[in-house]
Amino acid sequence: MSMIQVKNLKKQFGKEFPLKDINFTVEEGDVISIIGPSGTGKSTLLRCMNRLETSDGGQIIFHDKDICDPATDLNQLRRKMGMVFQSFYLFPHMTVLENIVTPQTDILNISREEACDVAMKELENVGLAGKALNYPKELSGGQKQRVAIARALAMKPEVMLFDEPTSALDPTMVSEVLAVIRNLARSGLTMLIVTHEMRLAREVSSKVLYIDEGIVFEEGSPEKIFDNPEKKKTRDFIYRISVWNWDSTVRDMDTFKLLSSLEAFCQKQFMDESHFKSCRLLIEEFVSGFVNRKYPDDRVKIAMNLGENDDPMSVEIDISELTGKEKIVNALKKPDKNDLSAKIISSKLYGVPEVNDSKIIWELK
Repeated sequence: MSMIQVKNLKKQFGKEFPLKDINFTVEEGDVISIIGPSGTGKSTLLRCMNRLETSDGGQIIFHDKDICDPATDLNQLRRKMGMVFQSFYLFPHMTVLENIVTPQTDILNISREEACDVAMKELENVGLAGKALNYPKELSGGQKQRVAIARALAMKPEVMLFDEPTSALDPTMVSEVLAVIRNLARSGLTMLIVTHEMRLAREVSSKVLYIDEGIVFEEGSPEKIFDNPEKKKTRDFIYRISVWNWDSTVRDMDTFKLLSSLEAFCQKQFMDESHFKSCRLLIEEFVSGFVNRKYPDDRVKIAMNLGENDDPMSVEIDISELTGKEKIVNALKKPDKNDLSAKIISSKLYGVPEVNDSKIIWELK
């Protein structure tokens, strides 16, 4: 029998039905990533699973008991089903160690000595044993989230629920939290992860749920959902999150905003630093150093497509609305020795770009 069975789950907020009819099962050891557009009830689903939200219909069967039943012992349930939130919810007046020890002694009724041993073990597992006596204000956002994970694990849950655990973090801190989640996935712990980090979902999941319109719109292996989704809405969502686009006139182009948007996208897709730097340099030089000087009133459209399975990614710039597109192509193929920008973006790092229907395409090495 399945570890968890979600049957016809419903939740209503006023006139809105974020969860209309949710059905899926969880087997022991499953790592299930829950993806979908914002506002489609993904976090609400997790909150219903440990009764932080009361459902308006349906069942969640866990160990032969219906979590949705008002008679369910919530303390007993939450001992078995840990949850990590977007925010960290650490007690600011307690040390890191006390934040992990206190729930164990209060809820599990174990001795302080035993709770300290468990806390140190879990802190070591998330790489923070050296921060046990620090206070939360002395930690970075990524470290606080790792402490929150250690605190949840110290309660010895059978299932872990992660509600977008990296959404509140600076991009530079995301990778340290995701590394912990990867290790947990390899350990065999049953997990449900609401995430916008598609690379993580692809790497660690045994199953992916795409939620939209209040239902599980499509489910399957990561290969099925990301590489061969059956439904158009799923395909449109996957395409949208794997392609970065920018469209602006050259004169009005906010280069800092452009590069910030590019960096945020690359961080979410776990792009390695060398690829990101190459891509940023190419786009910056093309827009600011090359086109801006010659065609400031024209329009430039930029798209970046991620390669599959670590294949090289491509950067595509639409020059159909640039007045001197033929001159630009010629200048890139045979750059003037005095034009530094043209020489940089036509260097061996990028190679001679392919030109196809007024688009310039580079494949990043």
